[in-house]
Amino acid sequence: MRFLLAVLISASFFVDAQEGDASDILFLKIQELEVELAALRSELESQSYLIDKLLNEGSVQSETLSSSESNVMAEESTFRFQGINESQSIEEVYKEAKKALFDNNDSQAAKKSFIYLVNNFNDDEKIPLSLFWLGEISLQESSLIESNDFFQTLTVVYPDHFRTPLAHKKIGDIFMMSDETSAAKIKYQFVVQTFPDSNASSLALQALQLLANME
Repeated sequence: MRFLLAVLISASFFVDAQEGDASDILFLKIQELEVELAALRSELESQSYLIDKLLNEGSVQSETLSSSESNVMAEESTFRFQGINESQSIEEVYKEAKKALFDNNDSQAAKKSFIYLVNNFNDDEKIPLSLFWLGEISLQESSLIESNDFFQTLTVVYPDHFRTPLAHKKIGDIFMMSDETSAAKIKYQFVVQTFPDSNASSLALQALQLLANME
């Protein structure tokens, strides 16, 4: 009788253990699916931004062609020659832009130089860096839409650049500042999943912890 009772108790423990293991596995699977969903949403967001950008550019080009081209050229010339020499190399302009931003604390002069770089040069290192600093400047100015545009352009056009993970995290910050906490959470999860070894991932984890404490 005692032996039978012991067998029944052992069987009960075994069943409980199996159920516990199954619950743990199910929980992990749900977590994995949530992370994958976050990554897919972030990718969809980036692709949607790129499509909208292309459509808007096409619309702007059509409007420009139908309007006075001479006025547009005059405006561009005025912008280009405000403290910028066209004969300068990309390295010189970039150096001056960083000096204006970090040494002179002149964000507006830096912004003009970085925009000039983006519009007039083709470089896989300096252009994404310029986009990043433009995003930072706009963020400091609380120009959230403009900042998001710069960071989004960086992530879409230069997905492999070393500043891209942090740009994704900054987009999450913009969502937070816009009271879009669900979108911010998705973006932070995307950063953690896609760039696990980056500093941006650590920052995103901290942001996710803050969000969890707020819930």
